[in-house]
Parts: sequence; C-alpha cells; structure tokens
Amino acid sequence: MRTDDSADSTAARGNANSGIRSMTSVLNTLRIFEEVAVRQPIGVSELSRATRMPKSSVQRCLVTLRQAGWLRIVDPERARWGVTAKALVLGLRSAGERDLRELAGPVIKRLAAESDETVILGLRDGDEYLVIAREDSTQLVRVFMEVGTRVPLRASSAGVAIMAHMEPGEVDELLKPELKEFAGTPMPTSEDLREEIARTAKRGYALDMSSWYRPHVSSVGAAVLNPAGRPMAAVTLAIPEMRYVRSQEKALARMVVAAADEISALISSA
Repeated sequence: MRTDDSADSTAARGNANSGIRSMTSVLNTLRIFEEVAVRQPIGVSELSRATRMPKSSVQRCLVTLRQAGWLRIVDPERARWGVTAKALVLGLRSAGERDLRELAGPVIKRLAAESDETVILGLRDGDEYLVIAREDSTQLVRVFMEVGTRVPLRASSAGVAIMAHMEPGEVDELLKPELKEFAGTPMPTSEDLREEIARTAKRGYALDMSSWYRPHVSSVGAAVLNPAGRPMAAVTLAIPEMRYVRSQEKALARMVVAAADEISALISSA
C-alpha cells in the first residue's frame, strides 16, 4: 500500500523530470537559434549535423523560433533558414535601451545634411536588406525608398558592402541561387558579384552605378559592424545618376565610411 509520502515523492520526481525535459528543450532551441545566426542560410540536415540533434528535434526548434518571429525561411526552394531583423533590433535595445534607428539617427541626419543627398540605413535580414530609416535630400530630384522596403543583398551597394565583410562560405551560400534577370533586365552573374565583393573589400566601400534593380540611381554603401566585427547593417548614400560625379567618389565614400564606422562604434559602446 502506497503511503502519502511515497506518492508525494513520486509526483516530485515526475515534476523534476518534466522540468529537466522542458529546460533541455529550451536549451536546444537556443542552440539552434545560435547556429542559424552564425551559419545562415542553413538547412535542417546541416543543422542536425552541426548540433548532433535528430532532424525531427531540429525541425521542432525551427518552427518554434519561426512562430516567435526570430527565424524565417530565406530560401523556400531549398528550405534554408535565417534570422529575422527582430533579433538584431532587440539585441541593441537590451544593450543600450535604444534601437538602431535611435542610435544611428543623428549620424545619418548629419550625413544627409553634409551631402544633401538621400541617406538610407538598413539591416541585413537573411539574404535581404531591410530599410529601417531614411533621411531625404532637400533637392527637387532625389532618390526615395520607403522604410520597410526589402532589397536582395545582391541588388544594392549596401548588400555588397555587407557581403564584403562575410566569410567566403557564407557568400557562396547567398549567391548559390543564380538569378538571370529582373523585370526583363539582365543581371550580374554570381561570378561578377564575387569580383565586385572582392573589389569592395579592398577599397572599403561598395559602389552601385545605375543598378539593374533601380536604374538611374547611383549609390555608395558601407557596412555597419556589431561588436564581434560581423556585418549587421549598412549605410547608403543614394544619388540620382544625373547628378552623380565620378570625380567626387572618394570624397563621398569617406563620408559614408565615416558614418558607418561611427554607428559601429556607438553599437559597441551601447
């Protein structure tokens, strides 16, 4: 006959085991998030190998993180995953009680005033560049891009600047899908993009002259780095092609790189 004490003991052990399973599940989910953040874009099989977790467990963690808004599928054809902008923005808030827009606001305002051209600030979100802030030029003819716009990394100087700070393997994953045209316009090949990324890494800033994605717009982009030296965002100076003067390239680039470096320093000290 079971005494009340033995029944209580059995219940306590059951609760303890349940608590351990719950904690293990939480730790596994956090581990999956960390692996995706470092290796993105990445698929279930690769995550399973990296973490030595069953594919079914990995999939459950991915679905949980997707429902919570931390992860998203960045390559539907191959079911590859990446982090959303939520992680980057909330990470900044927790570090300094301010999000990236507030932190970088004075810097991009100053750059816009000094150049009298449109300045765009955006975050890397998987294989896309998400515009989170913009300061407009006062000139009648100016570049406009709505906050919230998503642009493929390969389609902008901002994206090329970001990729120039990434590991070659990460860039290879981003450029694996070969896109041949956009709205009937031929696009640079992956090899062309790799060459441009190498040039960008060497000179320290990216150029976009009359992009296939936004014709008649020229831009200069520089990456914003997190405290670990990883590219998380970029600043772009966007200029109508009709007003862009190539002889001013280096002067404009110095301004953009200085702004990006200042924002990176603010993030590190937040």
